Amino acid sequence: MSPIDLKIKSRDIDTLISVIKENNPEIHIENIRKAYEIANEAHKDQQRLSGEPYIVHPMEVAIILANLKMDETTIIAALLHDVVEDTPINLDKVRELFGEEVATLVDGVTKISSLKKHTKQKEQAETLRKMLLATIQDARVIIIKLADKLHNMRTIMFQPEYKQKYIAQEVLDIYAPLAGRLGMSKIRSELEDLAFRVLYPDDYNAIVEHIKARRSELEAFIDSIRNVLQQRLKELNIEAQIQGRIKHHYSIFKKLQQGRTFDDIFDLRAIRIITNEVKDCYGILGIVHTIWTPIPSRFKDYIAVPKSNMYQSLHTTVIGPDGHPLEIQIRTWDMHATAEMGIAAHWLYKEGIKSFKPKYKNITILNNINEWQNEIK
Repeated sequence: MSPIDLKIKSRDIDTLISVIKENNPEIHIENIRKAYEIANEAHKDQQRLSGEPYIVHPMEVAIILANLKMDETTIIAALLHDVVEDTPINLDKVRELFGEEVATLVDGVTKISSLKKHTKQKEQAETLRKMLLATIQDARVIIIKLADKLHNMRTIMFQPEYKQKYIAQEVLDIYAPLAGRLGMSKIRSELEDLAFRVLYPDDYNAIVEHIKARRSELEAFIDSIRNVLQQRLKELNIEAQIQGRIKHHYSIFKKLQQGRTFDDIFDLRAIRIITNEVKDCYGILGIVHTIWTPIPSRFKDYIAVPKSNMYQSLHTTVIGPDGHPLEIQIRTWDMHATAEMGIAAHWLYKEGIKSFKPKYKNITILNNINEWQNEIK
């Protein structure tokens, strides 16, 4: 994890607008500015524990969501998500200024905060169930809450140590699994690593140092794999991007907790291949299996049978050139967006924003949440 993720970022409304223009140019900037100005005025006498003006927090939450390419309503609600709970502005005023949809999202996030304040730690699972029931009408409420939690975790060093540990445990128990259930792997991984750093600092630092010591070796290995694959793909006129990746820290920690050693965890190094068409995914799979011997028990076709959180990819593990297992994922760019952002990917456009209608109440996701509710009852 980059150290910058754990530092205050000096950013303002112009940063947010720049991110919005890059990711979703159809958004009406004047409405974003209006929401920012109202939130800034409402929070003007408040500060965060870091000493920053409070407005920095809702703005950073909005930036996280803008990077996820979320819609205008969600970004406005993110800027206003604390005004009802922490300022004189009430929900009726939000509704009057920005409409029913924004008010519904702000109300949903406020209800989650209210539930948490009145629930003891031993009742965490029940808290989760109530939270999901309160937000299930519109999944954007959950997405805003996850972005809110992510920014709070990025700046958690300003909290007292006892509170850091309480918040971090809550993230591991509730919010990171929730992000995973919604297919938002990028946010889940960052939440897990930030919480891991707080709860197990010695283990976290040991893993960071181990990866740092082996980084050159890992990068050289991945480069050699990339070169072999690129040559074969070029011969067959298949366009694809080949990415090397290292498992995130908490994932490595969980495997070490199972009794494995660093030398056992060969999928510290892994390859992801992203292409344009589904047919090319299977073509690339054939190429991979002709270069290296596959391990039959380690093949999964999540394209034909997607996971319940919409995740799709081909997973295969082969015996690499050094005789050790090598994990390879193959997916299209659309699948990659869903794998990284999960339900948030429903706000991406495919053939232009105007022709793509977001599914705010996606049935697959809501069924997935219902299943999780049943598991914890």
